[in-house]
Amino acid sequence: MASTAVSKQPSPPNGESSAMFRPPVNRAMRVLDRSFFHKSIPVSAATVFENKDIMRVRKRLVASKDLLDLPRYNVCRVDPPRSLVVGNGQSLELSNSDLETRKCLLLGVNIKHDDITTWSPTINELVNEGSVGLGLYTVQLDYSHWTYSDIIDAILPEEDVERGDAPEGFTLTGHVLHLNLRERWAPYKHLIAEILLDKNPNTRTVINKTQDVGSESQFRTFPFEILAGENDMNVTVHEQGCEFKFDFSRVYWNSRLETEHRRLVNTFKEGELVADVMAGVGPFAVPAGKKKIFVWANDLNPHGWEVMEQAIAHNHVSSFVSAYNLDGREFIRETANLMDGPVHKAIIWPKAHRSRTNPEEKPLPPPRTFVRPATVDHFVMNLPATAIDFLDAFVGVYTGRERFFEPHTDRKLPLIHVYCFSGHSDDERNEHVDICQRISDRLGFTITADDTVGGSGNPERELHIHNVRLVSPNKQMFCATFRLPQEVAFKSI
Repeated sequence: MASTAVSKQPSPPNGESSAMFRPPVNRAMRVLDRSFFHKSIPVSAATVFENKDIMRVRKRLVASKDLLDLPRYNVCRVDPPRSLVVGNGQSLELSNSDLETRKCLLLGVNIKHDDITTWSPTINELVNEGSVGLGLYTVQLDYSHWTYSDIIDAILPEEDVERGDAPEGFTLTGHVLHLNLRERWAPYKHLIAEILLDKNPNTRTVINKTQDVGSESQFRTFPFEILAGENDMNVTVHEQGCEFKFDFSRVYWNSRLETEHRRLVNTFKEGELVADVMAGVGPFAVPAGKKKIFVWANDLNPHGWEVMEQAIAHNHVSSFVSAYNLDGREFIRETANLMDGPVHKAIIWPKAHRSRTNPEEKPLPPPRTFVRPATVDHFVMNLPATAIDFLDAFVGVYTGRERFFEPHTDRKLPLIHVYCFSGHSDDERNEHVDICQRISDRLGFTITADDTVGGSGNPERELHIHNVRLVSPNKQMFCATFRLPQEVAFKSI
């Protein structure tokens, strides 16, 4: 089983146990020594004399806040202390048979089994009524107990830990854990990777990106180094109820965009036609097909195209999704030619259903027939580094095909969803103005930041600029949506 996720390790626990129960520190460690991380901590334990009383005693100790606060550690133990303090301060030695059958509950670090002045009223009552006896218990913690954050904070330079500057963010793509380590962490990179491999059970491979996406390939892949685990980049990921299998080293996939994929797909309506210009392996196209949305999906990467075709077949959406392997500009122009093609229908046959209460088959409803629209409803351009540059392909794209659109038919010109990067300022309007200026430059037609529905500009543009995510302190990812203007689509060229 594999899935995509973006993770950040939890911080060490707060409260009474935060200092005493932290792992031992070794800031000179460069090769992971798991045996170093072991700690014995004495605490007090309340041994319950009757097993039937364990839940009752535990509830009372929880209410009085006397139980040990130690995350990921079971405070109910099956190895109680032999020597106990019982009512009236008397001592009791448990027999071997009692040791085998009794259980104890660990108490907070401020409670001393042999100092009655540290006992709460609840503990006093439980001891005096003969429900429990208090004794000394040793908590044994090792490497397996502590989280990645706990261990890494015990290894990295103290000044980085105090600033909260330890490397914690990563991305999971199937079984591959992907790091973007800063150069300063190079001496620790294998150490970091080994700990992450240990602390993330579904991870089998840890890689570190060595250069930016697209620095060596037009297909948005990136150079990387394997820091720990298997040399296996063939992953299986799940998103929006769909399964994708691909070589992560040969295609672009970003788990951080799952929410955005879902958001945009949810704006499409059943039976619409979407042209996905830079489709990758199909994170927009395949889930859209599942929702009975027609998609022409294109990607320049031959491996991405092959994987997308496999995903289309594997997820049973071939009636709705077709894959292409063209340059983005060429594909945009080709969609106009596809409008002249034959009518395409998708027929959905209902499945027979028997219930346990009524095993007889009910009469099936008639099949549903979906006819692919004659024109594209949406263009998706998910190549944020350069997608805006491809907008010039829309200039004159429908010249000579005006008959397909309003006012000759009820078909509107398509909505364009173009992804892009911009700066990150306190006033987001600055980014909106920048994006609109770059779009206008490529279209040869002015679109302004005010051209939103209800804005002071031209509402026919139906402009909407969605903030997708902060990529870095000075880099924001946006999705700009607008209706393709007639002046652009039908321009003579």
